[in-house]
Amino acid sequence: MKQLMNDVAELSKRAGEAILNVYNRDDFNVETKQDNSPITAADLAAHKIIVAGLKALTPDIPIHSEESEGITWEMRKEWKKYWLVDPLDGTKEFIKRSGEFTVNIALMENGEPILGVVYVPVSGVTYLGAQGEGAFRREGAVEKNIHVRKVSSPAIMVASRSHGADKLEGIEAAIKDAFGAVELTNMGSSLKLCLIAEGKADIYPRLAPTSEWDTAAAHAVVTAAGGVVTNLKFETLKYGKENILNPYFLVLGTEPAQWSFLQGVLAEH
Repeated sequence: MKQLMNDVAELSKRAGEAILNVYNRDDFNVETKQDNSPITAADLAAHKIIVAGLKALTPDIPIHSEESEGITWEMRKEWKKYWLVDPLDGTKEFIKRSGEFTVNIALMENGEPILGVVYVPVSGVTYLGAQGEGAFRREGAVEKNIHVRKVSSPAIMVASRSHGADKLEGIEAAIKDAFGAVELTNMGSSLKLCLIAEGKADIYPRLAPTSEWDTAAAHAVVTAAGGVVTNLKFETLKYGKENILNPYFLVLGTEPAQWSFLQGVLAEH
């Protein structure tokens, strides 16, 4: 599993190089997909590199990328093990040139992510995690184990810059009551989950739409780092559904029982 994780990390870097080639151009060739989300030449270039690389690494494991075409539920429902890919997570951040976008590659088995790689092209940082191997942050030649932290005061809550911020006031107030103080931190794309994994934040409530490929890779890293990703009923987030959209969810650095005081406010969503 560690070797496969390293191979996928190298593949994510190749995809990241292709993304930066577009990022450094004047024109991203931005188009709009059927769901009104943007797509750029960078998304498509990364998709092609990742799909070709995964086919070479694991020819018997099917691949579902955000940019895949022709993959139906009838096909997917038979898959016990497959790759789930977002070639460029945070396309809006990419277009804004914020730097907060990632390459996400996850290996799925029986509805859960068992290996994940999140690569940040602009910084060159890679987050990796796999069942039985732990979680890591790699920057250049330096790799360190990462782990979630014990929540203390002030509790640190991750919030999205562009989605659902207005819905978080009740959650923020409840956390402040429980821990005495709460700090907010913002980040783009799947990096929000990685903040939990490396012990830089305690909770990330997501009360806006996401798809399975947006979260799977970072979910694997969070789990390997000792955290959990759950729906609003504190049940583990599941994948491989007919509807590719995730329910609203929580990313927690400690056991859900420590956050049970949120049940009332979460029920409102």
